Amino acid sequence: MAINNSIAHAAKNPDGSWREPHDLFEHLSSVGALAAVFAEQFGSDWARLAGRWHDLGKYRPRFQHYIRQASGFEADAHIKGEVSRRAPHSTAGAMLATDRFGNTGRVLAYIIAGHHAGLADWFGDLDQRLASTESRAELAESLESNPPAELLVSGNFKPDLRAVPGGKDGFALWVRMLFSALVDADFLDTERYMDPDKYALRNQWPALSELATQFDTHMARLVASAAPTAVNEVRAEILRQCREKAALSPGLFSLTVPTGGGKTLSGMAFALEHARLHGKRRVIHVIPYTSIIEQTADTFRSIFGEAVIEHHSNAESDPEQENYASRLACENWDAPIIVTTNVQFFESLFAARTSRCRKLHNLVDSVVILDEAQLLPPEFLQPMLDMLRLLTRHYGVTVVLSTATQPALSTREYFDPSKNLRGLEDVRELMDDPDALYAALERVRVRLPLDWHTRTDWSTLAGDIAKHESVLVIVNTRKDAHELWRQMQEYDPGTFHLSALMCGAHRSQVIADIKMRLQASIPTRVVSTQLVEAGVDVDFPVVYRALAGLDSIAQAAGRCNREGRLAEKGEVIVFVPPKPAPPGLLRRGEDACRNVLYEVTGQPLAREHFARYFQHLYHACELDKMRICDELFMAGDSLDGRELAVNFRSAAEKFRLIEDEDSVPIIVRYRGSDGQDDSIDNWLTKLRKEGPQRWLMRKLQRYTVNLHRSRATQLLAQGDIEEIMPGLFVQLSDWLYDAQIGLLPEGKPMRADQLIT
Repeated sequence: MAINNSIAHAAKNPDGSWREPHDLFEHLSSVGALAAVFAEQFGSDWARLAGRWHDLGKYRPRFQHYIRQASGFEADAHIKGEVSRRAPHSTAGAMLATDRFGNTGRVLAYIIAGHHAGLADWFGDLDQRLASTESRAELAESLESNPPAELLVSGNFKPDLRAVPGGKDGFALWVRMLFSALVDADFLDTERYMDPDKYALRNQWPALSELATQFDTHMARLVASAAPTAVNEVRAEILRQCREKAALSPGLFSLTVPTGGGKTLSGMAFALEHARLHGKRRVIHVIPYTSIIEQTADTFRSIFGEAVIEHHSNAESDPEQENYASRLACENWDAPIIVTTNVQFFESLFAARTSRCRKLHNLVDSVVILDEAQLLPPEFLQPMLDMLRLLTRHYGVTVVLSTATQPALSTREYFDPSKNLRGLEDVRELMDDPDALYAALERVRVRLPLDWHTRTDWSTLAGDIAKHESVLVIVNTRKDAHELWRQMQEYDPGTFHLSALMCGAHRSQVIADIKMRLQASIPTRVVSTQLVEAGVDVDFPVVYRALAGLDSIAQAAGRCNREGRLAEKGEVIVFVPPKPAPPGLLRRGEDACRNVLYEVTGQPLAREHFARYFQHLYHACELDKMRICDELFMAGDSLDGRELAVNFRSAAEKFRLIEDEDSVPIIVRYRGSDGQDDSIDNWLTKLRKEGPQRWLMRKLQRYTVNLHRSRATQLLAQGDIEEIMPGLFVQLSDWLYDAQIGLLPEGKPMRADQLIT
């Protein structure tokens, strides 16, 4: 029996009265129209039909009876998922699509059936779901309720897979883009009804042209106040060339500038001008590490104010700001300037969940700057390059590979085809003469080991370091950093320590103290892991670097004589540590560096060495270790038959840039450099009383250290930590966190062999 005036959602007003229900026909029509707008450049007809059919199952009497009887909380369950379990409704439209369009209807089936739970694998999941009697009954009952005929007609829509951007290799990304358009439209239209005040806060951003004016004003002041040094003259030239090259047609670019050359601001200058000239909608700045993202975000925020959205696991927000524009923009990236991480950016591109995929359609016509591009993880390099190629060729995205040490990303073929790389072609360099820049910004002299096989023990190294008033030493592991720091206590008890055993708030405070001392010419000795190599703007006269990848050595050199203020060149000393780097990427980088530099007598950091280094490194790695391309990029010559079977969920589960199964987060009680800050205690009290809140968990993230699961289990049994929430631990014992070196899993003093790398 048909139910008239079918309802999509129901909700109460603030005074407790029921507001007018959200009409189902109006919801489906609006979602279809909005999804079509979002997908205008890659499939508006597909998106429109998906929007009209996505909640077709809500016409069935079972759902309509349920929503009328539900409480206000349950009626709000469209977002929380309650309705989906109690009155399934997301399969009817998928069934209709395959009934009407056959094999090509699978495209709509993927996105309609997944608009709550996420994109599924085809075989063993979605195909079985569509073949079930329950799903067939859902469609039949929905159609028997006589939904408006204009929803069901497909008009002139003729699905043609020959128009898929990128063909068979681009099919999976195209489906994700359509899925993004649908789920964002669905969320927005639902929000418009459920929470109109929240909806009204969206899209209140200044235009990119306005932000470009603010940027120009800022840069004019910066240039006017810059000291007339040779380094600043080179930076000004880099900025000029970036602005000039912005007129080039969209696509792939490299920005090859030595460390300290001002890549961040010059890259933004290119992006804003390129966006103005070519109609790009937003700038997305992608950074490899959460540990360095805040500095870049703060730099941009000082220029653009609240138009900058910082989206990553450590981003903080205040409780009074929660639910407002910045949080809303993190949901779908509709802001003009986004600062995010490799993890957030690339995992979203390979995601299956609605929350991760929702933002993807807003990547279209954007400028993406991949900062420190050499840090793209080799074991995921092939699927990442395939994705960048599709974005630039078919979705109007301009990508800038920004680094001092450009990786070798062009196509290469070997006798062993498993070592081949489908690379990026037609990458245009923004700098007229990078070699000239390197010569102009050559501020250090690099000393290589006399014997690559003779190792330096920590005690000897500590004695050498103590001869320098201000010196930075970078080692490969946390174990090494702790042991060298311990050896340094004999010479200088004030030696600073930096590693991931320190929580983010602690590291930030120590880095600020180091910068202050260097600016005041106070002798400063620092032992650090490689976390100091990217995005931490310190300037030492002498830097020691344990043998590592050539790119790491170059980054370490960028912390030496950074501003060119020394009368002579700074000194970078490469030494062979007591033990080789742990097996894995660090070890392969060390081996590749040794192979390239073994007989070099000239400048070790000359640009021509980096291409050879990365070729050695990538040849030693599996560039698609998890076989993600096998899950997504279909074999064969056409888009028909079984080849439309894509394993979206399996690919998403495999694409994890940070594998954290063996580590657990521990919230430590760091109370500031003076030990007087009670913020962490107050936040933990609030967590115990009120439970997790988004803003609170973001605050606590800054006080978190990851520890190996086995060690955490031992500390838990000893009563040194407690599990405050499933999988989240809190420090109890006062001795567990040291004000100088951070977490002490074994208590004081901690031996280096008891640390995890």
